[in-house]
Amino acid sequence: MSGVITGPYFRKYFNEPTAIEVGTMVAVLEIGAFVTSVAAGRVGDTLGRRGTLFSGAVVFAIGGAIQTFTPGFWIMVVGRIISGLGVGLLSTIVPIYQSEISPPNHRGALACMEFTGNIFGYASSVWIDYFCSFIESDLSWRVPLFIQCVIGAILALGSLVMPESPRWLIDVDRDEEGMRVIADLHGGDPEDLVAKAEFQEIKDRVIYERESGEGRTYAVMWKRYKKRVLLAMSSQAFAQLNGINVISYYAPRVFEEAGWIGRDAILMTGINAIIYILSTLPPWYLVDRWGRRFILLTGAVVMALSLGLTGWWMYIDVPETPRAVVICVIVFNAAFGYSWGPIPWLYPPEILPLSVRAKGVSLSTATNWAFNFLVGEMTPELQELIEWRLYPMHGFFCVCSFILVYFLYPETKGVPLEEMDAVFGEEELEERLEEEESERASLMSRRSSRSRRSARLPGASGQGLVSRLLGRTDGRASYEPICDGDE
Repeated sequence: MSGVITGPYFRKYFNEPTAIEVGTMVAVLEIGAFVTSVAAGRVGDTLGRRGTLFSGAVVFAIGGAIQTFTPGFWIMVVGRIISGLGVGLLSTIVPIYQSEISPPNHRGALACMEFTGNIFGYASSVWIDYFCSFIESDLSWRVPLFIQCVIGAILALGSLVMPESPRWLIDVDRDEEGMRVIADLHGGDPEDLVAKAEFQEIKDRVIYERESGEGRTYAVMWKRYKKRVLLAMSSQAFAQLNGINVISYYAPRVFEEAGWIGRDAILMTGINAIIYILSTLPPWYLVDRWGRRFILLTGAVVMALSLGLTGWWMYIDVPETPRAVVICVIVFNAAFGYSWGPIPWLYPPEILPLSVRAKGVSLSTATNWAFNFLVGEMTPELQELIEWRLYPMHGFFCVCSFILVYFLYPETKGVPLEEMDAVFGEEELEERLEEEESERASLMSRRSSRSRRSARLPGASGQGLVSRLLGRTDGRASYEPICDGDE
């Protein structure tokens, strides 16, 4: 929509929409996405990952058709909401599916490749908007919207030939199909020892979770995995608060505000989009070498500086401002594409266990769309109301995200999904709780006076409010993967 909303035929057709109307047309998609992203946890566990992917693609294509042939403002809003329903399903299930079919040592790289595909789609839409802007009719905005239908149809057909997630298949007792998919992912040999070991590890985890009586409701997930859920949600919240959709949704308006007018603003957006794509390539190599934390921290620093400078150049408003703003925006987009773009989609499905992965990721994705809507709806109004101050405001959120990652985000690089409990110290915590329970039972049997003392975890009193809220334990051991020679 970024290039469409500035076109003269679009604005004439919708009777010169106000800033609020433009914001609503752009951001209302997030309402639909929010609704289905919340529901996608249950849908993904019921229909499977592939079935949810197919359903989301079909709904998205239907919404695109309604937008293309809209007779007016409110039908456009309805079409955007329906497209959002499809986007909510897709944005939740794709990261889950990707994480569940990826090997631990390449999981980050594959997630970053998937994000590059997303940005390639965004860049393609910008350039389609630019070339269609030369059409002297309403087709200048209807053709770009129709492309959504084509993309949705291709995705729906592609999902029919994709394998189902082996972890979901094993979780619903379709072990033979799950083993076949794992074998295919390891080269096709059903006797491959690595494939058999991976199958057994997943199966053992499923059996353990069932025997432990662990429920799969949202309430149980919140009680048992509150820290992980909050970290997953915070990553997606700051992905939006850090300001990316101020640029992605309204880049032509940002460039017009800086002095680039009309089609030139769309052209600058297209150039920016190409650099945005290129910035997503280094994480393919770096994310499984440098780790998630370092990339998020460095990205937050560069983004904060870029947004601060963007606001400063707009404030002083000198002849160099248009070129300086373009440079600042390009640097910001590159930093985001390298860091806070891909990692928040990788991190949540990594840190959440299989039993609640779909539901936990659905909450984190719903958080993304809620803040996405907030930013998308408010940006046109804030651009008019506080002008240049909008950009340092989002720079402040970048600083906040740096602090959050530095103190609270554990590193997940190279950790198998089934061993993620060790990263959060939960295996050690469970052992301590079992030992304490055994000790209390023994003391009770001897009617010792100690039995009346309340048991506490060591060191808990020294924790801060945020750490206690997230269930952080002091002195937990760092995760160390099991080496081949370890028994």
